[in-house]
Amino acid sequence: MAHAVAASFTAGWPPLRRSCPLILVTVGTQLPFDRLVKSVDTFAKELSKPVLAQIGKGTYTPQNMKWIKNIEPADFDRVFFDASVIVSHAGIGTVLTAKRFGKPIILVPRQASLGEHRNDHQLATVGQLAGRPGIYVAHTDDDLRSYLLEDLDSPSHEDSSEAGRASLVTYLKNYIAAV
Repeated sequence: MAHAVAASFTAGWPPLRRSCPLILVTVGTQLPFDRLVKSVDTFAKELSKPVLAQIGKGTYTPQNMKWIKNIEPADFDRVFFDASVIVSHAGIGTVLTAKRFGKPIILVPRQASLGEHRNDHQLATVGQLAGRPGIYVAHTDDDLRSYLLEDLDSPSHEDSSEAGRASLVTYLKNYIAAV
């Protein structure tokens, strides 16, 4: 059953493999993020890779990519594993999952000024993560489009420096303590 849901929204595609050129868009389960979904949907026709979007509680219905409201936890890891690129809100869980699977991730932070979150902690998060291997931050639609059209590098499973790891661990500890 675990793969039945994943198979249902990839019907008609070739079997997914680790090297599958699938772009996975995920907005999380708690809040809608129509701005991100609309942006990727606008560019989906230009892309050489198929796109699957998990749109959560959003109200926008994509026209140019496959989509599903939510992906069951049992299926999420498989779909994540099979994707070649992840596009996401700046949620720490998704960032850590991308790191675990060695996937490049494009982060689009939710903005409180646009009513997308209660505060701008996602802007602070991308400020800490920008420039790390395999992490790409898109603040504008042009940034997002450029990254989607590139062949992005995957992160290594090891951070590039001890100082970088220590900085990230400190940031995550402070973030978790504040929540």
